[in-house]
Amino acid sequence: MITTDKLKGLGVAMITPFTQEGAIDENALIRLTHDLIENGVDYLVLLGTTAETPTLNHQERDFVIKTVVREAQKRVPVIVGIASYSTQEVIDTIHSTNFDGIDAILSVTPYYNKPSQEGLYQHFKVISETSPVPVILYTIKSRTMVNMEPETTLRLAQLPNIIGVKEASGNLNQIMKIIKHKPEDFVVISGDDAITLPLLAVGIDGLISVVANAYPKQMAEMVHNAMNNQFDQAKVIHNQVLDITQACFKEGSPSGIKALMSIQNKIENVLRLPLMPVSDSLYQFFKENQL
Repeated sequence: MITTDKLKGLGVAMITPFTQEGAIDENALIRLTHDLIENGVDYLVLLGTTAETPTLNHQERDFVIKTVVREAQKRVPVIVGIASYSTQEVIDTIHSTNFDGIDAILSVTPYYNKPSQEGLYQHFKVISETSPVPVILYTIKSRTMVNMEPETTLRLAQLPNIIGVKEASGNLNQIMKIIKHKPEDFVVISGDDAITLPLLAVGIDGLISVVANAYPKQMAEMVHNAMNNQFDQAKVIHNQVLDITQACFKEGSPSGIKALMSIQNKIENVLRLPLMPVSDSLYQFFKENQL
């Protein structure tokens, strides 16, 4: 059973690399797994939005999990995204998932159908009772159209199998309220690269990063420095990556990060519809602003 101290630091919301023909690029996925671990990330997060998971079929999702688990070799924890706007679908997916090598699941608030706060509580309560591994909540209103209020998060934090929340609401007051009132063994993780440094100053436990796909060493150093109260060093790195970080989300994610990684020759600049590669002007910006 994973302990919450293993989730403090830098996690990476991994992209799914594709070949020019649109299939999963196994070799690129293997290289990325090793690159992230060898450059100091603390854990890996698979099958989130950054992974273009809605465009992957069940066989492809299983393939991503098996490949990363095999290559990680238990050097760092592996977290897998399992979510849906249907509670029953989440339960069915949990039952059909092989959890060998999976340390926890990350589950975002149900999207599209806009449940009430009580609906969110009951949804995650059922998931926590079903999952054989700990559950990390995930709130991001910009994608799901529903915010999980801090009172709901704190209520869920009392359940034994819910160990943390990825907070991407962008609402600093909300995040600070959770940090102040949470149980001691409940982790609060930033889901927003750009505002992580100020959040670390008020006690957040780390970051699940998109930008770290391209710059794992820099993002790991920034997070670890700040968590060790070395904010001067962390601020230097924050300022180095800030423009690129903001650019990564200018035309949607993971379009931005995939463009950046293709310039680094880590992956092909291929996405699955309905996502598209970034514009020529943004691609040129990335080429001219490499770290």
